[in-house]
Formats: sequence, C-alpha cells, structure tokens
Amino acid sequence: MTRIMSRVSTVFILLIITSLLYSIFTNPNFGWSIVFSYLFAEPVLKGVANTLLLTFIAMASGLLLGIPIAAFRLSNNKLLRYFAMGYVWLFRGTPLLIQLLFWYFVSALYPQLFLGIPFTELKLSFDTNSIVTPFMAACLGLGFNEGAYMSEIIRSGIISLPKGQFEAAQSIGMTRAMAMRRIILPQAMRVVIPPAGNESIAMLKFTSFCIVIGYQELLTSVSLIYARTFQTIPLLIVAAIWYLTITAIMSYGQSHLEARFGKGYEVRRA
Repeated sequence: MTRIMSRVSTVFILLIITSLLYSIFTNPNFGWSIVFSYLFAEPVLKGVANTLLLTFIAMASGLLLGIPIAAFRLSNNKLLRYFAMGYVWLFRGTPLLIQLLFWYFVSALYPQLFLGIPFTELKLSFDTNSIVTPFMAACLGLGFNEGAYMSEIIRSGIISLPKGQFEAAQSIGMTRAMAMRRIILPQAMRVVIPPAGNESIAMLKFTSFCIVIGYQELLTSVSLIYARTFQTIPLLIVAAIWYLTITAIMSYGQSHLEARFGKGYEVRRA
C-alpha cells in the first residue's frame, strides 16, 4: 500500500510540474524573447558584478567582526561581554533597511568627519557625503549587520565543543587566544559552515535592499531598465535567473566545504 501511494504521489507531482512548466513557457506574457535579450546585457552584468562584490565585502566584514564579537561574548571581562551583547542587540534588533538608510543619511548627523590627534591642532576634515557614497553606505550597512549574525553563528560553534578542549589547550601552555585560533575555531568550523553558508546566500539577496539608496546592484540595474522600457515582468525574471544561478553555485561550494570539514564525522540522513 505504501509503495502504491508513493508511485501515485510521484505521478501526481510530475503532472503538476509538467503543467506548470508548459504554462510558463507557452504564456506570451512572460516575454521570454525579452528575457533572453537582456540576460547578458551590459547593465545587467554590471549589476551582477556589483551584487557579488557587495556580498563578498559584507561576508568578509561579517567574519572579521564576528570572530572578536563572539570571543567578547564568551569573555570573563564583563565590559567586553556587555559590549558584544549590545552590538548584537542593536544590529539584529533593527531592520536592515533602516540601517542602510541611516548610513546613507549619516551626513545629516555629521556633515564633516575629522581625523587627527586628540587635544592638538593636528586634524583634517572631510565632507561626509564625499566619503559615505552609496557604495560605502551599502558596505557599512551590510557589513555591520552581518557581523552581528556571524558572531552568533561562530559563538554557537564554539560552545558546541566540550569545555575540556580549552582546559586541555591551556594545560600544555597555550594562551586563550592561541587555543581559540589553533584548537577551537578549526573544530567549530564543522558547526559554523552550514549556517554561515546560509547567511552568504541570504546576503546575496539582501544586497537587493540597496535599491533604496540608489546603489546599482542587480535589482537596481533591472529596475532602471524596466522603468524605461515598461517590461517589468521580463526584467524581474532576468534578475531571478541570475539570483538562482549564483545561489546554485554557492550551494555547491557550501556542500564541498561541509564535506571537507565534516571528515571523520558520521552524517545521519533521514
């Protein structure tokens, strides 16, 4: 009976998929000819490149911020621990769109930025708008936001290890920082990589929020085209195809990293 139900379900699902694909590719309203004509257009490819650049910068910034913030959260120093908790609370507790807009309009708070030595006359001033461009605002907003999430991912990987790992490392003369770098973090990677990979894929899509500050990533690029041509649906399909393609490549890379760091551990499958 179970085998019959499985076969019936399989046939039913295949019929649904076939009907859906037939409807999509035979419906002229999708404008497939327009989709293929813009898929490799120069503005779209520039948007793809900018999206990948933003994703890389945001994830690299998140990692560089996440490691020390995670260490601070686990520190015995109350000031460091409360600072890390406040950082995570602030950047996880406010919407990413608000953070991007805040950085973009930061010149309203600080029209001039000063660089110099405190209590001396040696200082340089810069116009904030000339430094915090849409690209810089996007990097700051995405990077600081990702740092909060990555810190919690890294912290979860660290606390998943037995406490005796630290004690064993310290017993052979390692400092806490050395033990973290050589013993704890390499082992924690097995736990960290899956959620970190998910965060990378999510960040790829979060870059589309930069449309609100005018940075020309993928979604902004196609929106500028369909604002001129009024071909909204085909251009949105172009963006979706690129997002899906990049996501597939990133997922493939993530699976290889998981397999590499998961060597020696049994993988249980349902």
